[in-house]
Amino acid sequence: MPVRRLPHILALLALPTLWGCGQSAPEGPPPPSDASLAAIADEGGAPREPLGRALDALFDSESVGRTEALIVMKRGSVIVERYGEGIDKDTRLPGWSMGQCVTSLMIGQLVSDGRLRLNESAPVPAWQRPGDPRGVVTLKQLLQMRSGLRHSEKAESGEDQDRESDRMRMLFLDGRDDMAAYAEAQPLEAPAGRVFENSSATPVILSDLAARVLAPDNNPARRRHAVSEFLKNRVLLPIGMDSTLVGYDRAGTMIGAAMIHADARDWGKLGEFLRHKGSVKGAQILPRRWIQFMLSPSPRNEAYGAGVWLNTAPPGDEARLYPGTAPSNLFACLGEHGQYVIGSPSQLLTIVRLGESDAAQERVLHDRLGALLALFPGWKD
Repeated sequence: MPVRRLPHILALLALPTLWGCGQSAPEGPPPPSDASLAAIADEGGAPREPLGRALDALFDSESVGRTEALIVMKRGSVIVERYGEGIDKDTRLPGWSMGQCVTSLMIGQLVSDGRLRLNESAPVPAWQRPGDPRGVVTLKQLLQMRSGLRHSEKAESGEDQDRESDRMRMLFLDGRDDMAAYAEAQPLEAPAGRVFENSSATPVILSDLAARVLAPDNNPARRRHAVSEFLKNRVLLPIGMDSTLVGYDRAGTMIGAAMIHADARDWGKLGEFLRHKGSVKGAQILPRRWIQFMLSPSPRNEAYGAGVWLNTAPPGDEARLYPGTAPSNLFACLGEHGQYVIGSPSQLLTIVRLGESDAAQERVLHDRLGALLALFPGWKD
């Protein structure tokens, strides 16, 4: 999603301008809906009526698609919470590619334990055969989306683009029973480490590496159980994400690229965990240096860290957030169809949006989320 300057949404949220004597004052902006005002438990330093209108703008289904959940947390407390029809605080919702963030946390625990090594060749058995050029791909390069493996998130042409893409083939077609085997069978299309490419295959490979460490016999049931228990006990429960459900394929590999569901508050806890550099209530769950690694730019894309999108790139096609306007330390876990977990350390904020948007609606959604953030103190660097 290329970055754009935020539209004049803030002007729409502002009070009407003063007019000279004898002139009729134009009609001001509409009042916020009762639903939005009821959703605000605390303004968090934002003006109440513009905040309410910003929430209404994010629930305008025609322009941004179906918003199912919107959460604003400040200093760790939920200050704004609104849901779509048929959704409540206990509804588990998909994060799609936000699952990459969860996968990176799991890998971080295995690296911390010494069971995987960041700067060594990724231990994929098929890549370790003599002469296989993929043997030089490191775990770090996988995490930073610069493995060089051939992959297409979307097909380049044709009406059924997603149906023909590697992502769709892996998740839903010929790769679905053993997604890691499909992903790991791809050849290099660029030298390892040289080119950034966002790839849903990469978190599946990372999930397979975790399973190989935790259940070396490769039995599907034992792989699933071992990864599930490790993820639950070392990542999800310590963070407080106890509503989370994780999908696995028939080979027992966690579908770390997509199939993770949690309620909106739990997705918010993920953002808070990253904002607090891996700690919960003062307890360091993951080494601080691992979160710093996740939030540091990939050498081949300043807009991406390791499972997390960053606001450090200059404005341009690679930027996915709000460079040049929002604080440079802002970050986000992003998923297809308009899933957002945005952390803004400078503003002490985490914002979650879950729902369903098409490509055109996602562009509007992106700008309206930026307008929402801009209402809170600390928006400017």
